[in-house]
Amino acid sequence: MKLTQLSLFLENEPAHLKVPCKILADADVNILTLSLADTQQFGILRLIVHDWKKAKRALEDAGCVVNTTEVVAVEVPDRPGGLSNLLEVIEGCGLNIEYVYAFTFRRGNSAVLIFRFEDPDKAIDALSRRNINVVDSVEAYKGNGD
Repeated sequence: MKLTQLSLFLENEPAHLKVPCKILADADVNILTLSLADTQQFGILRLIVHDWKKAKRALEDAGCVVNTTEVVAVEVPDRPGGLSNLLEVIEGCGLNIEYVYAFTFRRGNSAVLIFRFEDPDKAIDALSRRNINVVDSVEAYKGNGD
């Protein structure tokens, strides 16, 4: 139920985002969603891809330093208060969120968010016990609620 996220440091300069995207395109790896956070000198590119092992190998072969992190994809009702209600559950479970970003597709009436929890296994257990759908990797890769 955990997804593997790839993270790369990029210089905060024009065209630096293009490099890893081109590497993945040339390796025939589809980017499912991404997040780019910046500071003045560098950015952190976080990626969920269809084949993370192939992507990591291609990026490293091209000289990129790639870190992997386990993240959790969670369905959130796509309505006012949906995220707020989920965050109340997360807070009530004592879970710490390190960061969060949205997946690029919906599943029916739900959005899918990617969470980096301090303890992903504890988060999965706590959310599942509260009937919150944690999306597994096979479901996530279907895309567009198919």
